[in-house]
Amino acid sequence: MPIRRFGGHRSLVLHSQTTKLSYGYTKMNISRSGYRVFSANSTTACTELAKKITERLGVELGKSTVYQESNSETRVDLKESVRGQDIFIIQTIPRDVNTAIMELLVMAYALKTSCAKNIIGVIPYFPYSKQCKMRKRGSIVCKLLASMLAKAGLTHIITMDLHQKEIQGFFSFPVDNLRASPFLIQYIQEEIPDYRNAIIVAKSPSAAKRAQSYAERLRLGLAVMHGEAHHSESDMADGRHSPPLSRATTGHTGLELPSSSRHVPFPGIELPIMMAKEKPPITVVGDVGGRIAIIVDDIIDDVEDFVAAAEILKERGAYKIYIMATHGLLSAEAPRLIEESAIDEVVVTNTVPHEVQKLQCPKIKTVDVSMILAEAIRRIHNGESMAYLFRNIAVDD
Repeated sequence: MPIRRFGGHRSLVLHSQTTKLSYGYTKMNISRSGYRVFSANSTTACTELAKKITERLGVELGKSTVYQESNSETRVDLKESVRGQDIFIIQTIPRDVNTAIMELLVMAYALKTSCAKNIIGVIPYFPYSKQCKMRKRGSIVCKLLASMLAKAGLTHIITMDLHQKEIQGFFSFPVDNLRASPFLIQYIQEEIPDYRNAIIVAKSPSAAKRAQSYAERLRLGLAVMHGEAHHSESDMADGRHSPPLSRATTGHTGLELPSSSRHVPFPGIELPIMMAKEKPPITVVGDVGGRIAIIVDDIIDDVEDFVAAAEILKERGAYKIYIMATHGLLSAEAPRLIEESAIDEVVVTNTVPHEVQKLQCPKIKTVDVSMILAEAIRRIHNGESMAYLFRNIAVDD
């Protein structure tokens, strides 16, 4: 390395340069071995879970500001360096889902452009997870959101109880889909008196696998509800059986079929007609008389179906009704409907903030899952196996 001469100060300058280079190299090594945890939302309700996770990890929550400008645009300001570090963004989804998504996207992109080494999203409740299948003329919004997160810079996601496990295939990076069932099962064993006299209930056939998993682990019976109380989203009429509206045309626009032949097959072709579904009267497969009925599901949002199920179970002889769900969205009038219903208790985890709903309805109870989220963060940063967090979890769970 050539030495530039600056008169009598040559050795002093050289010493100063060496110190600078040495100091910078040491700091780079330190930063690459560290990690930071940020919250993508600055509101008190949404940062509560983030604070519990950082307390368990023994680290401070990263300094940042997330706010909405007067024109409703989302702005994120990072208050500390993230260069070369593993960054975990915790985003709980409040009622304003679309704003929460923008906060996550903008923060992820800010971290990407600030040279973060890895950007891991901790999204306990993944939004738009119900829109994961093609609904006639709709779209698979969950796939769109997965692509947006990848484009923004996320390299990994930690989530919990996806509505459909197949959603993991939408992502181009790893997804760890944790389970809340161990915490909810522990609550049943410790907080429900005489739970041995309980029966696990699926409020629809589609929820039977989840209910069976709970029943087998608790060594309890299983009941499945079927009938008019449940309306599947896929059965809703969308107007496909109606002819399209006629449009007046002012001139020849190309080849057109005669109006009489637009909605019939070609001559000589007879297509089989799909019979319309007709649901039977409400039935409960399984004996719930004189027992505690525990309805399990992954999401409780609009509670009309749960309230109707509780009434049927009461009529069949169940003397207590519990609802167990991972994600307590509890939208609209849910707290009031629960309070006025035959439901005795609704137990959800803190993947979604619902403190306001708890104030409106004392029947709502919360189970803390920050422990497993903190352990997942620790293991991912240290490069440890995640198998410990998926012990005894089968493919169907």
